[in-house]
Amino acid sequence: MPNPAAQADSEPQADLRTWLAVSAAMIGAFIAVLNIQITNASLPNIQGAIGAGIDDGGWISTAYLVAEIVVIPLTGFLAPVFSLRRYLLANTFMFLVMSVACAFAQNLPQMIVLRALQGFFGGVLIPLAFTLTLTMLPRAKQPIGLALFAISATFAPAIGPTIGGYLTETYGWQYIFYVNLIPGAIMLATLWPTLPKAPMQLGMLRHGDWFGIVTLAIGLASLQTVLEEGNKDDWFGSSFIVRLSVIAVVSFALFFWTELTIRDPLLNLRLLLRRNFGLGSLANVIMGMALYGSVYLLPVYLSQLQGYNAEQVGLVLAWTGLPQLVLIPFVPTLMRYIDTRLLVAVGFGLFATSCFMNLWITADYAAPQLLLPNLVRAVGQALIMTPLSALTTSGIERQFAGSASAMFNMMRNLGGSIGIAALETFVTKREQFHSSIITANVSLLNEATRQRIASLQAYFMSNGISDAASAWHEAVVQIGRSVRAQSYFLAYSDAFYMMGAALLLALVTSVGMRKSTAGAAGAH
Repeated sequence: MPNPAAQADSEPQADLRTWLAVSAAMIGAFIAVLNIQITNASLPNIQGAIGAGIDDGGWISTAYLVAEIVVIPLTGFLAPVFSLRRYLLANTFMFLVMSVACAFAQNLPQMIVLRALQGFFGGVLIPLAFTLTLTMLPRAKQPIGLALFAISATFAPAIGPTIGGYLTETYGWQYIFYVNLIPGAIMLATLWPTLPKAPMQLGMLRHGDWFGIVTLAIGLASLQTVLEEGNKDDWFGSSFIVRLSVIAVVSFALFFWTELTIRDPLLNLRLLLRRNFGLGSLANVIMGMALYGSVYLLPVYLSQLQGYNAEQVGLVLAWTGLPQLVLIPFVPTLMRYIDTRLLVAVGFGLFATSCFMNLWITADYAAPQLLLPNLVRAVGQALIMTPLSALTTSGIERQFAGSASAMFNMMRNLGGSIGIAALETFVTKREQFHSSIITANVSLLNEATRQRIASLQAYFMSNGISDAASAWHEAVVQIGRSVRAQSYFLAYSDAFYMMGAALLLALVTSVGMRKSTAGAAGAH
C-alpha cells in the first residue's frame, strides 16, 4: 500500500481551476485533430477555388499532417523552456490566426504553407492536453481526463467529414477554417486565468538535444511525405520517393543512436521497454491505422462507387462519431468495476467485428447497410482510447510525462498515416488483381458474355443509338465499367478484412499488458 501522507504530498489536487484548465486544453486537442480530417470531404471545392489539380490537392491535407507530426514530439522539450502556460497560449493564438489565413489563401502554394503553419501550431495542442491530464490531475481522477482526451482522439476524426461536408455545402469551404474560432476563443479565455504561471527556462535551449530534434524532424517529415505521396507516385518507381525514403532511414538511424547514447534525450525511448508502455504504444499504432484508415476508406468508397456528395458522406460517418460522444463519458465509471484490459480487448474486438461486417460489399451496399457496422465500430472505439491510455501510462513517473505523451500521440498519428497509405495502395493493387480474374472470365468466346452484349446492344439501339456498331461498342464499354466496379467492391471488402485482422492483433497485444488500478484506486 502506498504511504497516504507521501501520496498526499506528491499528488496534485483536482480543484475547479484544474478541471477548467484540463477541459480547455481538451478543446484545443479536439480542434487540432478535427482539422486533420475536416478538409477531406471539401477537397474538390477547395481545389476548384484555388486552382489546384486533383493530384496536387492532396498536399492541402499532407502539409498539415507533416507539420503536426513533426512538432508533437518537440512539445515535451519546448513547453518547459517557454513555460507550459506561455507555450500553450501562444500556439493556440497562432493556430487560430493560421486558420483564418487558410480561408483567404489565393493559390495552392499559399494554402500549403498556411496549412503547414496551422499544423505546426495546432500539433502542440494534442500532446499538451494529454500532458496536463497526467501532471495536473491526481491518478484516481486521470481516467476522467483521459475520457475527455478520447473524445478528441476518436470522436473528432469520425465527425470531421460530417462537419466539413455540412459547412461546405451550406456556407462554403472557408467556414471549415472559421469553425475553429469560437472554440479557440473559449479555450484562450479559460486557459489564461487557470494555467499556473511558471518562469521561462531559456537556458535549457543551450543543453537541448538539437541533433535529435533535427534528425527526428527530417525523418518524420520525409516518412510522412513518402506515405502520403507514395501510391500516387508509384512508390519506389519514383526517384523522389526513393530519395525521401533513404533520407528517412538515415535520419531515424541517427536519431535512435543519439537518443540511446546521450544523457538528456529529446524522447526517453527506454520507456518503450516497459511492458505496458511498449505494448500499449503498439496497440495505439494499430488503433491509429484503423481509426484514420476507416475514416479515409468510407468517404472514398461512398463518393467513388455510390456517388455521394460531401454532406451525404458526412451523414453516414456521423453514426461512427455521435454515439461515442454519448458513450465515452461513462467509460471511467466502467473502469472502476471492470478490468481495464478487458474493456480494451472488447473495444478492439467490436472494432474488428465492424470491419468484418463489411466483407460482402455490392452495388447496393450504401448508407442503410453501413449503419449497423458503423454503430458497432462507434461502441468499440468508445471503449478503447480511455482505458488504453490509462494502461499505457500506468506507472509513468511525472518527469517522463512529456516524453510519454509525445510518443503516444505521435505513434497514433503515424499509425494513421501508415494505415491510409497502406489502404490506398492495397485497394489499388486488389482492384487490379480482381479485375484480371474477372476479365479472364469475360470473353467473347463465352456464350453468357455474348448474350449480355447482345442484350445491351438491343437496349442502346432502342434508346437512341441507331447504328448497330456504335451500340455494340457502348455495350462492351458498359461491361468494362461493370467489371471495374465489381473489382472495386471486392477490393474494398479485402481492405476491411485487412483492417479487421490488424485490430485482432491489437486485441492480443492489449491482453498481454499488466493490470492497471488507476481507474479504481489510483495506485500504480
